[in-house]
Amino acid sequence: MTIVRVPGSSANLGPGFDGLGMALSLYAEVGIVGVDAVPERGRVADEHHPATIAFRDAGGNGNVWVRSEIPMGRGLGYSGAVRVGGAVLGVLRSHEATVLDASMTQAVIDATAWLEGHADNVAASLLGGVIATNGHRAVKVPLDDRLAGQLSVVVWIPDFTTSTSESRAKMPQSVSFVDAVFNITHTALLVAALAAGDIDALGEAMSDRLHQDLRLAKADPSREAMGAMVDAGAVSAWLSGSGPTVACFVRSGDADRVAAALPSNGRARVVSIDHQGAHVVSV
Repeated sequence: MTIVRVPGSSANLGPGFDGLGMALSLYAEVGIVGVDAVPERGRVADEHHPATIAFRDAGGNGNVWVRSEIPMGRGLGYSGAVRVGGAVLGVLRSHEATVLDASMTQAVIDATAWLEGHADNVAASLLGGVIATNGHRAVKVPLDDRLAGQLSVVVWIPDFTTSTSESRAKMPQSVSFVDAVFNITHTALLVAALAAGDIDALGEAMSDRLHQDLRLAKADPSREAMGAMVDAGAVSAWLSGSGPTVACFVRSGDADRVAAALPSNGRARVVSIDHQGAHVVSV
């Protein structure tokens, strides 16, 4: 039997629109019906489910089941994670393998990025850690070891959902040169800050001029929660994916206090960066 466990993700990371993603310790599991029993709280995915579509596209036969703690439609990478799970199962099954090699890994990124429409979520869920991508190739950002002990992630998950496709349709077709340069420089600073373990720079690097204000204009509770994170002492805060979830880096000793300071019309949760990515948990 083969079950694939896949982390959720937070994409864009402030200025890194479609180019940066981070795997989080929220998980989905995908397995094959008839090979392994459908677990408690799992369900068989129908023909329209993203996990089924990815599984079939990757060469898998039969049906899959999905169990997930990643909320749907909240900007935490549910669709990307289950697509990765389905695609990994399909590739492993078609190659009669139990571990992905480099070519299989790239095939999963290509297939799921095409289905998802962008690669940041799926690459983060597949590879783990923080990834940078141009939509096809993805590379893990080397994180300074000091960050593991110093930083946690707090997410605030509201009760309402947003549609990624509708949100993207409202994005402008062009932006000013000044705003483009602003996001390029801040994205570069963000990647360097993660690699160097520079927490002060990490706070400044998360600023964005391309997408967050447009999306937050339609989600006042998320904007208020993001402000509450900053007021409570978060290192930096950002809109997770297309929202409505917002997330922040906090010094590890402040995580519970920051979470407790967030609005009550949503659920705050302390999570961590998942460094392993998608992996087989049972063979």
